Amino acid sequence: MSDCLFCRIVAGEIPAQRVAESAEGIAFRDIDPQAPTHVVVIPRRHVAESAAELGPEHAALLGDLFALAARVARDHGLERGFRIVTNVGPDAGQSVPHLHLHVLGGRPMRWPPG
Repeated sequence: MSDCLFCRIVAGEIPAQRVAESAEGIAFRDIDPQAPTHVVVIPRRHVAESAAELGPEHAALLGDLFALAARVARDHGLERGFRIVTNVGPDAGQSVPHLHLHVLGGRPMRWPPG
């Protein structure tokens, strides 16, 4: 999708501080970090706007993205714990309609958040 922010990052049209890549995904630092480590993990292809659109046919893609998120956490020394978040829709805080995960860590996380 030519007007999608994350598709433009994948294409190299918009710069991003990439920290890791896999066959199916790219991980880069969030421009508005909510934790000391805040990395966004996206699929290279625009397969869905959010997790609400996923089905069994996306199992391999999700496996790759979660493995990439775990590698990011290891690479950033988050042995004590980290959070993987995906937001669905504007009421949940989703601002880019392209499936993505947030890897957050580097400080104790409260539950419930906020």
